[in-house]
Amino acid sequence: MARSPYEVLGVTKTATDDEIKKAYRKLARENHPDANQGDAAAEERFKEIQGAYDTLSDADKRKQYDTFGAGGPRGGGPGQGGFGYENVDLSDLLGQFGGMFGRGGRGRRGRSQPQRGADLESRVSLSFEDALAGAQARVPVEVEAACHACHGTGAEPGTAPVGCPRCGGSGNVSDSHGLFALSQPCPQCRGNGVVVEKPCKTCRGAGHERVTRKYAVKIPPGAKDGTKVRLKGKGEPGANGGPAGDLFVVVSVVASTLYERRDADLVLDVPITYPEAALGATVEIPTPEGPVNLKIPAGTESGKLLRVKGRGAPRLKGGGKGDLLARIRVTVPQKLTKAEKEALEGYDRVLRERPRDRAFNE
Repeated sequence: MARSPYEVLGVTKTATDDEIKKAYRKLARENHPDANQGDAAAEERFKEIQGAYDTLSDADKRKQYDTFGAGGPRGGGPGQGGFGYENVDLSDLLGQFGGMFGRGGRGRRGRSQPQRGADLESRVSLSFEDALAGAQARVPVEVEAACHACHGTGAEPGTAPVGCPRCGGSGNVSDSHGLFALSQPCPQCRGNGVVVEKPCKTCRGAGHERVTRKYAVKIPPGAKDGTKVRLKGKGEPGANGGPAGDLFVVVSVVASTLYERRDADLVLDVPITYPEAALGATVEIPTPEGPVNLKIPAGTESGKLLRVKGRGAPRLKGGGKGDLLARIRVTVPQKLTKAEKEALEGYDRVLRERPRDRAFNE
């Protein structure tokens, strides 16, 4: 029993287009006739791989296969001359009936349709400070490009692809069934209308190769960990004249030792002494744009947030900056001098209010 195209490429039925393409490339390289000269089995495997990819890389063919299977529904029942839907383009079915009325049996689709290239993703790491200020970065990306030797033709330099002898360059072949004919992509040229008689040695006839390109990307001020920057058209090139995919640059931000990020606001722990908390004080605190003075009101308790407007992170979608939230931490001395101890004991003797009295008796 013939294997399904999923089994041939070693992918599941839920495989994405990108996963199918990667599996095909790997198997095609391993079984290409140029890499296995004289190996008839490898040549057969290569043909099988090409056929499987031809089915799964085309959305219409894949849908037809998933719906009807390799043989498809057959009209008239067993032994009644029914036909299968394998490799049949159902979108052209009505067009094929036009042959009954003098319109000919050639399908409307012709050669392979343009396909958009796959999107790519790359990562760039920034310090907390650079992410707030914005930065320029260069990211390396591995993409497919036209082979530098054959310039994308797939033919050995000095030669060129020729019109497919089987379909006459149309990309389609017709299979007659009584009063009408069904059209399908030519299996020899896979719907391209041309074949390569002498494949390029550099790319082995593929017409493309993997290259590393570096792109400049502008990271906007206020970028957070996970922020994505899109570079349109910098992904994988499209097929059959289709547009290229996009490149998404994901920003990784190194955590700050001072600030905690809350969207556009920044939280800063500010330690103060007990006298500063009780009596009030003005202390200097750092911000991303330099130090500022913060006024501590008398009677400030530990954990209170004091807001410094406009000293946070830039908002990604505009609208100025967030705020700096100073989180007060009242510190308790670990070791006391004799004078400090006597001063605190004196304060304790004159203390009018006990915190537990206020907490438990209200």
